[in-house]
Amino acid sequence: MGLKEKELQTTVEMQGIKAKEASKELNLISTKQKNEALFIIAEELEKEASSILKENEADLEAGKQKGFDQAFMDRLKLTEDRIADFAQGLREVAALEDPTDKVVSEWTLENGLNVSKVTVPLGVLGMIYEARPNVTVDATGLALKSGNAIILKGGSSAIHSNSAIVKVIHQALEKTAIPKEAVQFIESTDRKTAQKLFTMKEYVDVLIPRGGGALIKAVVENATVPVLETGVGNCHLYIDREADLEKALNIVVNAKTDRPAVCNAAETLIIHEEWFNRHYKELESVFKNHSINVHGDSTVIEYLSDAAPADENDWTNEYLSLDIAVKVVKSQKEAIQHIENYGTKHSEAIITENEEAADSFMKRVDAAAVYHNASTRFTDGGALGFGAEIGISTQKLHARGPMGLPALTTVKFQMRGSGQIRN
Repeated sequence: MGLKEKELQTTVEMQGIKAKEASKELNLISTKQKNEALFIIAEELEKEASSILKENEADLEAGKQKGFDQAFMDRLKLTEDRIADFAQGLREVAALEDPTDKVVSEWTLENGLNVSKVTVPLGVLGMIYEARPNVTVDATGLALKSGNAIILKGGSSAIHSNSAIVKVIHQALEKTAIPKEAVQFIESTDRKTAQKLFTMKEYVDVLIPRGGGALIKAVVENATVPVLETGVGNCHLYIDREADLEKALNIVVNAKTDRPAVCNAAETLIIHEEWFNRHYKELESVFKNHSINVHGDSTVIEYLSDAAPADENDWTNEYLSLDIAVKVVKSQKEAIQHIENYGTKHSEAIITENEEAADSFMKRVDAAAVYHNASTRFTDGGALGFGAEIGISTQKLHARGPMGLPALTTVKFQMRGSGQIRN
């Protein structure tokens, strides 16, 4: 190991030590103090918006020079409105119930020993993410409200933006009861620092990767710290044969075009052949009016003049753009089979006026979020009333779906006795 690499790893380890110590202090901080801190951070972010935007410009310029695509640049870009949204998100988190120190269940044994199962913070969170400066704020707010310290490792593409945001957060924490050491930011863009974070089991209690499939795969395969896996969003809309035309078209447009670069945007549209035969002209008009690029199967190619032939990559990839894969099927069973083959267990939706068909779809489809007659865009912590989210889990253990405050806690058994011993 070279001197530079050793120094980098030592720096990250020291940050782990500081975060662990700070997490012990956080355990003793009241809900009122945590809420006050979030309000102060929100105010400071709004006050320092211009300095954050200036640093964001440096990241955007570097992104242009590197030829990042439009979806990537959209995730990277900050505006005054987006910073105001960050601040509002923190205020919404402050308004939520504190998830810690809640008695989940309680009982008394025959010997008089009282047992209670109580929620407690996880401890130290390691957050690894890409070109999403909003994650710096969202993750910090959720971590602090749930009593956790956090170590942030953002991607190199957003280094200036993230550094500026964390500087403001630290300024704000100086005015609060929460030690600023509770929020650690790894400034080095060297990959060795991420690899060190992956293996600091003695200081980090859980890793949360948030980004593309390659990042998530790297964390899951290389970490010795437990991982809360967030998922890639290859989301599907299925238009059943009994779908309402206007409702279906509105949902397709919203799920695809509202924010194409996010993980809950629809990437594949599956259509029952009876509905398609009745309404393909209206569907084609909507695609053209909203500049949606269609990649279709043989039936779609035959009926939609501007559609390009879909290949295997079209069924598996996240476009994160105004492209959509379209498949025509003969039954709901065939639609569900396609979702099972290509879905990422993120968000899936059925559009139908047949309640029996909707119930069947929602029970049979294995995903973190399943919808009937609604856009997949609601798979989001803010939209579901969490204030913010730390990611969307597509795994089944501990947490699933948009992860808000409760997902950042675990439980502790507390036993109170009067001298009992076990015979």
